[in-house]
Amino acid sequence: MSNLMNAVDPAVTFVLVHGAGSNAYGWSPVVAELGLRGHRAVAVDLPGHGPGAYFPLSYQAPQDLARLRTEPSPIAGTTLADCAAHVAAVVRRAHRGGPVVLAGQSLGGVTLNAAADLVPELISHLVYVSAFCPAKRASMNELMATQEAAASHIFKMPPVPTPPELGVTRVNWRSSDPGFLRTVKEAIAADYSDSEVRTLLNILEPDESAALGASDGRGLPHKWGRIPRTYVRFTEDRALPPALQDLMIREADETTPDNPFRVRSLAAPHIGPRDPALLADELEQVALLCR
Repeated sequence: MSNLMNAVDPAVTFVLVHGAGSNAYGWSPVVAELGLRGHRAVAVDLPGHGPGAYFPLSYQAPQDLARLRTEPSPIAGTTLADCAAHVAAVVRRAHRGGPVVLAGQSLGGVTLNAAADLVPELISHLVYVSAFCPAKRASMNELMATQEAAASHIFKMPPVPTPPELGVTRVNWRSSDPGFLRTVKEAIAADYSDSEVRTLLNILEPDESAALGASDGRGLPHKWGRIPRTYVRFTEDRALPPALQDLMIREADETTPDNPFRVRSLAAPHIGPRDPALLADELEQVALLCR
């Protein structure tokens, strides 16, 4: 356990936002570690996730792969504005107890930008954990079209080929294809065991709103851009390659040169370090900055 516990103001609340196809449970190891250190932390389920998630009937066993390509999902109607409003509401409640550190992982970084625009005065620090941070390029989709993203193993992961009008990005995490397991492991959890990866796949959700990846997620310089921010780089990330992470850091710093990123690096794949204490250490260091 970190020796920082007694030095950090326990009134700081960490509000944690998950990435695509995930939910609050993905933050559970870090929330537990922070709680054991005496901190307040809440992991948010974005709209259409967690208890509100929709699992298509065709996704259940025995799977109907043909129907899975066309079965509608209510998450298609979820917008970036919906996610931002939901997180902003959590921040408002959390702020009653003291400073708020708002952290997001992967696609959750886009929601961080949008939520920060809504309540900049209530957020003491933003933390991007190998997360998307559009600044000059408008969206996640535009960032993934850059040369820096070309090496991403995400492109090797076959999505369910749903028609565009369905409005969802769908992944069959319950695929029985051993090649799919190998591809997913390589993309997001390369140093985890096969058993750990299978456990991960069983907590992921098949559907994500396609609108989130296409939405303009650039933060406003006079709102989002005035909040101190940290980027935690994952140097072993094969989904968001370090070159892409560095591009986002650089473009955000060019957008708000008077408020550059504080940058930290961890040797971790996309889903994070196997030891949650490493990420908890980084969040504690951020909390110190909020005193």
